Amino acid sequence: MELYIEWTYRSKNGTEATFRSEFMPAAHALTIGEDIEKTGRARNLTYNDKHDSTWMAKEIKKYLKEMETEPHNVKVYFDGGYDIQSGLAGLGVSIYYEQNGKSYRMRRNAPAQGLASNNEAEYAALHLAVVELELLDVHHQTVQFIGDSQVVINQMSGEWPAYEKELANWADRIDNKLKNVGIEPQFELVPRKLNAEADRLATQALQGIDITGQIELQDSNEK
Repeated sequence: MELYIEWTYRSKNGTEATFRSEFMPAAHALTIGEDIEKTGRARNLTYNDKHDSTWMAKEIKKYLKEMETEPHNVKVYFDGGYDIQSGLAGLGVSIYYEQNGKSYRMRRNAPAQGLASNNEAEYAALHLAVVELELLDVHHQTVQFIGDSQVVINQMSGEWPAYEKELANWADRIDNKLKNVGIEPQFELVPRKLNAEADRLATQALQGIDITGQIELQDSNEK
């Protein structure tokens, strides 16, 4: 969850001005907000989320405490592959997250039928990723989704319109599922070489190789 801080500063001579910060992670906002209040010159300091809901400091502390035991700092890589000759698709998802002070990686792939293009396969892979997040009980937080499909990333982020009915339907399904679990998505487009893990998982699904597993990472940079 990201918050912004809004407060009124009062100078020694009584002059006042209102300030608003950028959005930042909840923990950072709480630390900065408490430092601002220590100056003794801040009035009406509030913490606000992207839905303009106001949070009290004790509510943020409770939220952060609960988040320690739940998956958080979630980063998702996804990719879809489509074989024109067979009409089959392969979906690949790799999810990195932290929980109880440890780092984890979850990998999942799956074959898919009934899709008509590589773009549909990419959307299906993103949908699979959201389903897996729901199974991991990821909810009410910001999640980073990383892929190499310009179509999916730009359409889901609102940069491009989705004119094709099939793709628009996928986008709507994904949006609804994200809203139901309270996930605020951040989409990032990367070159294919930086999405190699998800691409490999999708290729293995096309080859009939099933990959499902979760491991604890000893190094936070491990892949």
